[in-house]
This record gives sequence, structure tokens and C-alpha cells, in this order.
Amino acid sequence: MSSDSAAGRQEIPDRNLGLDLARVTETAAMAAARWQGRGDAEACDQAAVDGMRAHLGTLELDGVVVIGEGEKDEAPMLHNGEKVGRGVGPRVDVAVDPVDGTRLTAEGGPGALSVIAVSERGTMFAPGSLVYMDKIAVGPEAAGMIDLDAPVERNLKRIAKAKGSDVNDLTVIILKRPRNQHYIDAVRRAGARIRLIQDGDVSAAIATARPDAAIDVMMGIGGSPEGVLAAAALRCMGGEMQARLWPRDDNDRAYAAEHGYDLDRVLTTEDLVGGENVSFAATGVTTGEFLRGVEFRGDGAITHSVMMRSKTGSIRYMDAYHNFARLRRFAAVDFD
Repeated sequence: MSSDSAAGRQEIPDRNLGLDLARVTETAAMAAARWQGRGDAEACDQAAVDGMRAHLGTLELDGVVVIGEGEKDEAPMLHNGEKVGRGVGPRVDVAVDPVDGTRLTAEGGPGALSVIAVSERGTMFAPGSLVYMDKIAVGPEAAGMIDLDAPVERNLKRIAKAKGSDVNDLTVIILKRPRNQHYIDAVRRAGARIRLIQDGDVSAAIATARPDAAIDVMMGIGGSPEGVLAAAALRCMGGEMQARLWPRDDNDRAYAAEHGYDLDRVLTTEDLVGGENVSFAATGVTTGEFLRGVEFRGDGAITHSVMMRSKTGSIRYMDAYHNFARLRRFAAVDFD
């Protein structure tokens, strides 16, 4: 084969949005981290939203928020359908969670993240007002082995087989809520171990795809927005998620019927976030197993972030050192 033929078959990777997205989550994380342990979840969330929103407006992309914060008290809150970016560059869907773990941050707990994901326009699932999903997620080793409709024990046996282990070697991460008690009971009957978490659906799903996390599967009913964000990360990491919308009451069922949502449909990873070029970024707000939180040092801070891209499979970790004295000269965000 001639060198010209080989070159013709190769594609030069197009622009990686990872660094731009990480700058967005860094800004939101630094704003939110000021509220760590101060007991005011609303102020924490508002600070993160303001920081993220200001920085998103500087990016060279034509974005529409599919997963956002919603409107609250008529304040700009990165609501669904809002246009973000400068209106030039790639046309993308945008999913954001300025703080995944707002309550964790307010209470001084570990593992809160600031998160953003983008994919080609029209490829992200929009759950609307249906804010909960029943979910199962695994990493690359067990991808293709899960079935949301199957009994918990069967899923655990298939995951254990794929990983060359026994069920009693597996660790299942579950959001500690009354609605998930049946999952907790079923996992205990099967003999697997459980890690219960108070918040942090996104980092929990990501943990299943990280070899150093010792988490084998995530199960349970959690947030729909977090499900879409987690699916974006798992697209980049080679994992798998299945999910089904979970109505809380008759109002949710009526909303689903009115807007054409099939409450019986099992959504795959690609249903949640499709396309060929998914980008994901997260920055630690408070220190957890996945990322260290914001560290304030004198008149500056250190942030710890991850950037992922499905097209290339690249996963990059980055520490950034921020000088507030210089940032104050031009930044629209208050870093004090």
C-alpha cells in the first residue's frame, strides 16, 4: 500500500472541546467550593450556575441546553432550551450539572463535582419534567451483559462471569433512598457487597468504569439529568448504561402521555447520548474518590479535572493553578 493511500484512509482528529469544557467546570467548581460546609445549598448552587453560565458564553460553539438547571425565581439558571456559546462553531447539545452533590457541598461532604457534556445537535435524550430514571451501569468489562428487566441476581451473576469473579466479590453502588430499598434487599440476598451513597449519581456511574474504584455496578432510581450526564461519560469510557423513566406519581404519568414518552422503554447508552463525538468534563468541588476538590491557596486555587472524548477514547486528568489577582482583571466571575 502506498503512503498516499494510507494517508487517505487516516482522519486527522477534529477539535477537542475538552479543555474549553474543563475551564467551564473549573469556574463553577471554584465558585461552589466557597460554600463548602456553610449549610446553604441554594447559595452554593447559584454560585456554581453563575460561574458556569458566564464562562459558557465565551466558548466558540452553537449550543442548546438539553439537560440544565431549570428556571428558578426568574433567575438565569441554564434552563432547558437556552442557547449557550458564541453561536459559532459546532452545533451541539449541552448537558450541565453545575454541582452534582449540592447538598454534599453545603454539608461539607465528599465527592461533589461540577459536570458538563456535549454531543452533536439532536443526539441527547431530553427527559423534560420526568426527573427520575431507574438505572443500571457497568464498566467496559461487563458491557453487553446487563439487562434492566432482568432480576438483580441474574445481572450480578452475568457481571461476575464477565469479570472472572464471584457474585460475593462484586460491589454495587446504590443511592440511599427509600425508593431503592428493593434493590438493596435484592443485592443482599444475592450476596454482593453494597456501597450506599447520599448523593452523586454521576460519579457513581463513572466509578463502575474506573479500574481503581473497586465498584462493579451501579443500580437504582436516581436523577434523569444525572443519567444523561453519566451516559456521556460512559460513552467515552466504554461502559454501558440502561435506564427507564420512573414516574413519581399520576402527574408524571400524565405528562409522559401528553408529551409522547414511553414509560416502558429501556433506554440504552446510545439512546441517552448518541452521536460519534461526545465530550465530557468534570472538576472536583469537594474531595472524593474520583477527583480532589478545590484547594484554596492564598490568593488563588488549585483545581483537579478530567476530560474525556468518545471519538478518540482519550481520558485526560489535569491540575490547574489559578491566580485570582490576575483573573480579577478581566473575569466576569467573582472569585472571592
